[in-house]
Amino acid sequence: MIRVLTILLLLAAPVVRADSGVDKLTIAGIAEFTNAYQAWDGARFAAAVNLLQQSCTNAAATATNFYWLGAAEFHRMLQLLGLPGSNTNKLAAEAALEAALEALKQAVKLDASHAESHALLGTLYGMKISNHMLYAAWLGPRVQREFKLALANGAKNPRVQYLMGMSQFYTALRTASRREALTTLLAAEKLFEAEANTPPGPLEPRWGHDSCLTFIGSCYEKLDQRGEAESYFRKALAMHPQDGLAQAGLKRVTKNGK
Repeated sequence: MIRVLTILLLLAAPVVRADSGVDKLTIAGIAEFTNAYQAWDGARFAAAVNLLQQSCTNAAATATNFYWLGAAEFHRMLQLLGLPGSNTNKLAAEAALEAALEALKQAVKLDASHAESHALLGTLYGMKISNHMLYAAWLGPRVQREFKLALANGAKNPRVQYLMGMSQFYTALRTASRREALTTLLAAEKLFEAEANTPPGPLEPRWGHDSCLTFIGSCYEKLDQRGEAESYFRKALAMHPQDGLAQAGLKRVTKNGK
């Protein structure tokens, strides 16, 4: 009996070490992502992507690994889009968008209930439509499907609500639609505040709060409520001084951007 247990333990040991290796790579990638996010640094986003790609090549890779790879590629794309216009940056951003899509599709394949992956997929499909309106006919239903799945599995997840509100903001053409986006984003803000009261686990996300505040400011700006817009742009910058959208928004709604 002792011999059998010993053999079983020896067989199990490599698996434990492999899982630990994946976790270490993922945790290192998340740490690099967090640093990149705070500094809004393209090189660090690329480093995070590299670490997370390695974690996804292991046979024990999970939906969490692919989710984080997709999130890193998503933010790498956003950082590239914010750089001074050049064809190189545009092509690199498009490549990051496609890489994010592939990683997130793998994440929901491994775990169909992964709400944030569905929400990011919906956002990315929406961005593809905004870049090429001819895609609307076949990608529009995918956007709706992904957000429906995201809400079904994570209605109380702040990033799900934030990403949905951001998508509503970009597609809103009328006052009523802008108010709907604002309502969604304000609900996300409350969820972010509640989330901040609980310490995260090593693999749990904590991004998006500052950007949510920025988009609330943008909604108020579109609704011509400049005082509220200024307040939210300032809140976003207090949390994340490198937020270029909040910086630009504050300049628009104040005389000197200060």
